[in-house]
Amino acid sequence: MTKLFQKYQVAILAALESSEAIMEIYNDEFEKIIKEDGSPVTKADLSSSKIIAKHLKTTDIPITGEEIEKEPFEIRSQWEENWCVDPLDGTKEFIKKNGEFVINIAHITKGKPAFGLIASPVNRQIILGNKASGAFQTSYEDALDPSKWKKLEQLPKVNSPIHIIASRSHYSGNLLKLAQYIEQNYGAFISTGMGSALKFFDLVKGTADVYPRFAPTMEWDIAAGHAIYEAIGGEVIDVKTGKSLVYNKKELKNPYFVASKASMQLSMEFFQ
Repeated sequence: MTKLFQKYQVAILAALESSEAIMEIYNDEFEKIIKEDGSPVTKADLSSSKIIAKHLKTTDIPITGEEIEKEPFEIRSQWEENWCVDPLDGTKEFIKKNGEFVINIAHITKGKPAFGLIASPVNRQIILGNKASGAFQTSYEDALDPSKWKKLEQLPKVNSPIHIIASRSHYSGNLLKLAQYIEQNYGAFISTGMGSALKFFDLVKGTADVYPRFAPTMEWDIAAGHAIYEAIGGEVIDVKTGKSLVYNKKELKNPYFVASKASMQLSMEFFQ
């Protein structure tokens, strides 16, 4: 974990400082702005983005992110690596003040998620990791002392009943297909609705088994969670190709995907 800390301390510092700015705004009155694409943004999104960019720019690695001006693909396609950042994932939850929002910071190398960090400003907890070092959980208080981090074990066998964690509780279309497939192959299931990449806290601890997403998301919504989940035996699969999601694509929007314990070996054939 020492190597992980040394290499990615800059991301931890960025998350800690941006969390302070986010919570200061969260605990006060704030206004929301509707962007051209119809999504909301707040002062917290923008403040967090500036703080994170300030830290990550010291690495001379380019950045893509929710509130950062995107370079054209002609430029991005030349990158060997990049940061992929959502400075406040779950803006709608932030506005509702339900606490279900996080900070996502991922390091992408050659289109693959090499490192991920997800920080929950309300819970003051961080999960982070990569395949080389594994995955860890830490409080904000211990984040700069890796000797106090808790190492996350490889994912246990699936729960009984299977636990599906999703962004909504109404099952229809592909979500209904998946639920029926799981019920036929694994028996009973339960489901929990939750906003943002906060879902990955349950996934990496093994208390949730499957996270399907059949609605629009962007690379920065999932890249950090993908890296951490893979480090302990999870996978995030494109339902069209049956292969792992890739990043820094020409189109920064994600395809539909399913995150699950790799041991489940979910078939994607029924989506075709």
